[in-house]
Amino acid sequence: MKIYRYAQDYMIESGNPTQWGHFYPDADLIKSDIDQNVCKLIYDENGIHGVFALFDGAEPTYKHIEGGNWLNEGPYLTIHRLAGDGQAHGLFSCALDYCKNISSNIRVDTHADNKTMQRLIEKNGFTKCGTIYVKNGTARIAYQWTAS
Repeated sequence: MKIYRYAQDYMIESGNPTQWGHFYPDADLIKSDIDQNVCKLIYDENGIHGVFALFDGAEPTYKHIEGGNWLNEGPYLTIHRLAGDGQAHGLFSCALDYCKNISSNIRVDTHADNKTMQRLIEKNGFTKCGTIYVKNGTARIAYQWTAS
């Protein structure tokens, strides 16, 4: 939760105060991620520096996409809730390398105000596919990477 708190503060300070604020993700959601074995850690000899949720299978909020299309409809992994402690760089690349070793199709989304994440996603070869809407109805930019 300390890593998520750091990420929340970073997003607020960098012009993205509404995506997570100080309310998302909450402890119950993170506990659920752990219980479902979708919580992945990024660490080194100095400790844990990042965390993300990795889902295998259809993401319900990705069923409808506006202003574009997914690159394909093959099986995919979804990266959610990536956060870092500010002490290590390259966390998205590390998470992506892990995902590429187990899938040739990866999807991710982010808030329009999350310029940092948009740059990381695009720098790492993802294609912008359109707009999806998360459970609370807010829009997210949707991306996909595929090896094929």
